[in-house]
Amino acid sequence: MDLKNKIKNFPDGPGIYIFSGKNKVILYVGRATSLKKRVAQYFQKRLDPRIEEMVSLAKDVKYQSTDTILDSVVLEANLIKKYWPKYNIKDKDGRSFVYIVISNKDYPYPFLVRGQELKKFPIGKNKIFGPYQSSSLVKNTLRIIRRVFPYSTCRPNSGRACFDYQLGLCPGLCVGEVDKKAYQKNIKNIILLLSGQKNKLLNKLAKDNPEQANSLKYLQDVSLISREDSLLISSSRIEGYDISHLTGRETYGAMVVASDGQLQNSQYRLFKIKTSPEGDDLRALVEVLERRLKHVEWPYPDLIMIDGGRPQIDFVDNFFKKNHINIPLVGISKLAGDALVFARNSSPAFKDLSLSSRDILLQLREEAHRFGLKASRRKRQVTLLNPAKRGST
Repeated sequence: MDLKNKIKNFPDGPGIYIFSGKNKVILYVGRATSLKKRVAQYFQKRLDPRIEEMVSLAKDVKYQSTDTILDSVVLEANLIKKYWPKYNIKDKDGRSFVYIVISNKDYPYPFLVRGQELKKFPIGKNKIFGPYQSSSLVKNTLRIIRRVFPYSTCRPNSGRACFDYQLGLCPGLCVGEVDKKAYQKNIKNIILLLSGQKNKLLNKLAKDNPEQANSLKYLQDVSLISREDSLLISSSRIEGYDISHLTGRETYGAMVVASDGQLQNSQYRLFKIKTSPEGDDLRALVEVLERRLKHVEWPYPDLIMIDGGRPQIDFVDNFFKKNHINIPLVGISKLAGDALVFARNSSPAFKDLSLSSRDILLQLREEAHRFGLKASRRKRQVTLLNPAKRGST
């Protein structure tokens, strides 16, 4: 059976694939959200010359399915580290790769290191994971993991709760709410997960922390989807935001939600602006997002759409960077003919995905505007509503 026919039997699910050549030498390791769709792309025209050469030398291609996209990210990195396939290495010594480093300190946390800087972190004093091929991929991976296993990047015992603590991402090292033993338990769990020992971790958590075990099993990892997976942003949870004014002074922020390409109006929320200066839509928008992100009981957004252009996107992006919030942003500028506007560090892959999902983004923008005006007129006298109900909060 030739390779083109073989991949017809590949599953339409996440996992890793391995191209091998003569004498079963591993040529390339990759990952995919849909193994069948992704590997089929290697037999199309207009490939990168390096990859085209790899395919011409391939004698076999195999796959290994995974339960989640996150599992495939971890497995891909561990297999690249094991085999160092020729066609995964783009430059000498893999210097452009990204690694996750966790030190042996009392209160460590995962951080990113480029391949050329790795020698500064000796293995005896650090746990090193990778190589990974994208810094944005690693940042999203850590963001997802941190929602299950919180860790601290703040100053210990500062006496002031950091923003991550308010989001449920920091266990409270800043305010003295976690001791060394409890803190390091989460770090050890992260190490097991990044080492590819998820089953061992799940068995451990089933006894120690069933809630974490359940969160790990059903985590939302749509943000790890890449352009090569040929999947649309519309399959993720998108939250749209709009700021509206009533009677010249009353300002409200509307949040609307789409999931799997469908509007979820039971999850809409209306925020009455409380602290931002009158007429300052930029600070009103940040106030809404800050208050929304404190609701850790609500599903976490994979993408935030803002009814606004470059000023709104830059202002929110600066706020996100300052508070280490890693959620992709896209704006829709009416003044520019409904053009999509991106944060300045957005990847080409994310821009392509957003453009391919422009229809659902425009629909969400119109829905945010409609809901903001209608709901705020009806409930302008309400300052706080039970989060279980639709309305202002």
